[in-house]
Amino acid sequence: MLPDSSTDSQEKDAPLREDIRLLGRLLGDTVRAQEGEDVFDLVEDIRQTSILFHKEDSVDSKQDLEDILNRLSTEQAVLVLRAFSYFLQFANIAEDQHHVRRTRFHEKIGSAPRDGSMESALMKAKEAGISDAVLKAFFETALVVPVLTAHPTEVRRKSTMRREADIAELLDKRDSGDWGPREISSIDNELCREVLTIWQTDLLRRTKLQIVDEIQNGLSYYDQTFLTELPNFYSSLENCLSELGMQVDGGSIKPFLRMGSWIGGDRDGNPFVTSDVLKATLRKQNAHILTHYLEETHRLGSELSLSTNVVHMSDALLELAESSPDHSPHRQGEPYRRAISGIYARLVATLTGFGSPAPARAPVGEAASYGSASEFLDDLDVIQKSLIENGSKLIADGRLKHLRRAVECFGFHLATLDLRQNSDMHERVVGELFSAVDSSIQYNEMDESERIEALVAELASGRPLLRPHWSYSEETQSELAILQAAAIAQKTYGETAITTAIISNTQSVSDLLELATLFKQVGMISPEGHSKINIVPLFETIPDLRNCVPIMDALLSIPEYKRLLVNRGGIQEVMLGYSDSNKDGGFVTSGWELYKAETGLIELFERHNVGLRLFHGRGGTVGRGGGPSYEAILAQPKGAVQGQIRVTEQGETISFKYSTPAIGRRNLESLAAATFEATLLTPDAAESVPPHFIEVMEELSADAFKAYRGLVYETEGFEDYFWGSTVINEIATLNIGSRPASRKKTRRVQDLRAIPWVFSWAQCRLMLPGWYGFGAAVETWLNKNPDTGLATLQEMNAKWPFFNTQLSNMDMVLAKSNIAIASRYAELVPDVQLRNNIFGTICNEWQSTINALLAISGSEQLLQENPLLKRSIRNRFAYLDPLNHIQVELLKKNREENSNPKVLRGIHIAINGIAAGLRNSG
Repeated sequence: MLPDSSTDSQEKDAPLREDIRLLGRLLGDTVRAQEGEDVFDLVEDIRQTSILFHKEDSVDSKQDLEDILNRLSTEQAVLVLRAFSYFLQFANIAEDQHHVRRTRFHEKIGSAPRDGSMESALMKAKEAGISDAVLKAFFETALVVPVLTAHPTEVRRKSTMRREADIAELLDKRDSGDWGPREISSIDNELCREVLTIWQTDLLRRTKLQIVDEIQNGLSYYDQTFLTELPNFYSSLENCLSELGMQVDGGSIKPFLRMGSWIGGDRDGNPFVTSDVLKATLRKQNAHILTHYLEETHRLGSELSLSTNVVHMSDALLELAESSPDHSPHRQGEPYRRAISGIYARLVATLTGFGSPAPARAPVGEAASYGSASEFLDDLDVIQKSLIENGSKLIADGRLKHLRRAVECFGFHLATLDLRQNSDMHERVVGELFSAVDSSIQYNEMDESERIEALVAELASGRPLLRPHWSYSEETQSELAILQAAAIAQKTYGETAITTAIISNTQSVSDLLELATLFKQVGMISPEGHSKINIVPLFETIPDLRNCVPIMDALLSIPEYKRLLVNRGGIQEVMLGYSDSNKDGGFVTSGWELYKAETGLIELFERHNVGLRLFHGRGGTVGRGGGPSYEAILAQPKGAVQGQIRVTEQGETISFKYSTPAIGRRNLESLAAATFEATLLTPDAAESVPPHFIEVMEELSADAFKAYRGLVYETEGFEDYFWGSTVINEIATLNIGSRPASRKKTRRVQDLRAIPWVFSWAQCRLMLPGWYGFGAAVETWLNKNPDTGLATLQEMNAKWPFFNTQLSNMDMVLAKSNIAIASRYAELVPDVQLRNNIFGTICNEWQSTINALLAISGSEQLLQENPLLKRSIRNRFAYLDPLNHIQVELLKKNREENSNPKVLRGIHIAINGIAAGLRNSG
């Protein structure tokens, strides 16, 4: 099962082709050994015919391929789907490994650091004359937080992903050593075992994911990447600052890049997230990080065998050793080891004190638990200072330094857990609380001004709204239990365990005041105006984005609310939702309304003298706000990144970015570097966008919105077309998340969650949410401005990062689309006239958008400026297109035979493979 290698003869990609050949050969050998020669020959015949078709693009080769695929039985189809799906996953592994290989090569030969690295960002700062004082101010207040969510777009099982991670490690091992034939053969045998294990592992989950599974899946990325690579990031950053002669607090950087999570705290639309789930999540996170500290502390003890007979040690270190329960005569002359034994014993007591089981490795004796992570860090500091004072800085800069960094980054909570709930829920709960204390208060019947007045009065009141022994509704009890659990969590694990509560569907000032009032009932907000929580509005639909500035203006004009921000650093966080705004208004309008919302918020917050921190709710695909993070952050309006940013990492994006340490480190660093550059290095030219650019964008957005809404919400029968021509029904039966696919049990697009909406369009290769409406908008603009219209758009592309990034993302999406394959899915719609009308409209807009994109960019073909990505996508098509063909045939069978389990399993495997081939799903 060898890939086509004739498409690229560049020497630098030879190792990539070699890795793909190797993994393809091992997969082919496994298929032959496990399924027989006939199945192997069938898979090879399809592969070679598909490659020939993509080379020649002839009618004969296309017919040959279709003839083979149409003859497949369901059992044969499933085997072919598995083989092609795994091959695409292996190609992903090889590509990721090649990125790591090329990065190491450039570092080895001393190439200029890549854009997106902190080294590059710091060099730019030095060239720009950024002073040490400015750098110090940045690092003291900076905050960069990737927030992991459990949004259901990761199709693969964790068992499969673990095997893939092992394959990546073996490829890395094979590549990095100067091995002889015997060693290479041994590594290849290990690879063969991993491939065989994957082939014999169920590709699909047989049961629906529970929240506890999502929590465990999220924690696995800490072991794979975060626990090691975040400390490594800070070590490299400090070394780089030192090498460049840039002084910041003696070379020590306060940890500004930290991890966040929604898993176990996001209740919006997920009734399974309860107070018990919240408590369990925090306990699991706590146990996970303490277990890591225990392991690292044990290893540190084995390393620090320094003897008092050889080297001096500080009095503080000797005192720490004396307080240890380790009284072994064999270690009397090794105070470091005795001190570390005491630290280990205290960590065990801390772990069990939090309610988790004791570790298998017992401590040498009993000790008091740590009251906080800072106490643990104080003990490690004693060891560090003693080592440095007595000539052992080199030792202190090893495992001990990384452990200290980990404690600074992760504390006893591991990751900051956000809470999220819909504003409608808060409204109902507050209404019930008011009614309980005074039955004459009809909160739900109040207008907005009356609600604000009542809530502001309640925030300043010393009385509680909660009535003891009152029988509240089950819904209200559940919400109050969550908030009470959050208050206890802050006391138990520290205030950084939970810092933020997000309000979905924020549409008014009272939405924020309601949540503030609820937190007051559990002591997280006081009548004096002290707050232990960030209350964050989430604006996600087009109307909400347009209204966010007046809403925040009115909110920040309320003294009682503004007072809450004082002890939160004077910063108000605002979350902007990319997914629902796209589903609501299309790609062009969503992007433009988000941009305008940001610029409006920047001006507003400056006027109110309040700091703005934006939280970007981006999905994995362009249709949900995805795309390269580094470029996206740099394309923000000036002032949108004020040294602080939070960004969601969702679904399959998490595994693509953070499954392997090197790739994970690269992505973490890109977020930090982009935040640094956007804050300190934004060119003066970006301060003001030319007014005519704004005017043109307004027109483009209005026309794109009209085209998009006209298709999705105003075309009669569109919902029938969508449900008939995509795998939306079948996606709903995939066991990939704990949340329902729709908010309500209807077929309406507005009730569908953004994830399955985008996921479905990706599977049928249309990618409609990532481009639809742009072609119509450009065509209208050019008709109005035949002489200068195109030149203006070309100028915008050349000079405006926002517009350039929008076009670049569309370029990538369209390159992955395939209108011929999409037509096969359209044929699934039984109403011939309906499918011809709607698919014809989509086809015309698809071609119009491509024509517009090429004309504006001056390119002759898609991805002309990104040949590496173009080659990667093109080489996948020969393996991807047969998956689509088989999926369509299985969809026909499934709908005719009323959910045949074998057929449905085949469809699910195809979904897996197509998602792997596209490298994103939803």
